Amino acid sequence: MTELRSTLAGRITLTVLSTLTLLFLVLPIVVIVITSFGKDAFGSFPPSSWTLNWYKVLFADGSKWPAAVSLSVLVACLTTVFSLILGMTAATALVRSDLPLRTAVYGLVLAPLVIPQVVVALGLFLLFEPAAMLGSPVAIALGHTVLASPIAVMILMATLKGIDERLEDAAASMGASRLTVARRITFPLAMPGLIAAAIFSFITSFDEFFISQFLSSVDTVTLPVQVFNVLQYDVDPSVTAISAILIAVAVLALALVAVVRRLGGSGQQEGLLPTEPGVGLAAGGETAS
Repeated sequence: MTELRSTLAGRITLTVLSTLTLLFLVLPIVVIVITSFGKDAFGSFPPSSWTLNWYKVLFADGSKWPAAVSLSVLVACLTTVFSLILGMTAATALVRSDLPLRTAVYGLVLAPLVIPQVVVALGLFLLFEPAAMLGSPVAIALGHTVLASPIAVMILMATLKGIDERLEDAAASMGASRLTVARRITFPLAMPGLIAAAIFSFITSFDEFFISQFLSSVDTVTLPVQVFNVLQYDVDPSVTAISAILIAVAVLALALVAVVRRLGGSGQQEGLLPTEPGVGLAAGGETAS
């Protein structure tokens, strides 16, 4: 790779390969967005004519899309709250305390990201079905938290590692309680990471299908499940419109994360998503020593 960059031919080759890779990843998204404005009921590309009818259908009387969107937003908000609480607690324990077997605990926290989602969804179904909680937004949110909280933990671990622990020690030495230190020192300094963790948790929940499929009922259908139900037996062009909206939401969310990291001085952090047990745990080891 270094040899390629050192020559003009190498730089041109890298530029061409990078451009082709980006086009390969972006073109399917562009096709969906363009098709959503097409008048053809079968979603042909390129569209023969243009219309906004499919977007109007989403909010027409009797449409099931508004209920699915509102339920997904509610579940995603609950998941965000649960994930931030669990994420901040686990990240603090992994980074700031002398937790025994921290590497093993860190691996256990990340396990839901490795285990197939179908297996996780089946386990949650067997857990909530005897409790008659299937279809409950709280149950779906708790299920989504299983997948969203590990992401929050990784982000918040990187955030806490970038905070100078001496600031917290100084506040404690002046008589501040642990709650006061957390409220006046830790949380304000960790706000960019908290916002980033909240955004990623929200997106993870909003797009989750398998857990929603296992835990939903006839009356409580999230947006991904509704998309699956619509496309299972028919081709509904309104799906392209809702897909375009979801793409726009994801792009705006990622742009917001970038803005928050820039305004929050994320350059002081070594990484946003530590994937190795040693990342983030080393700070706790230095503190213990």
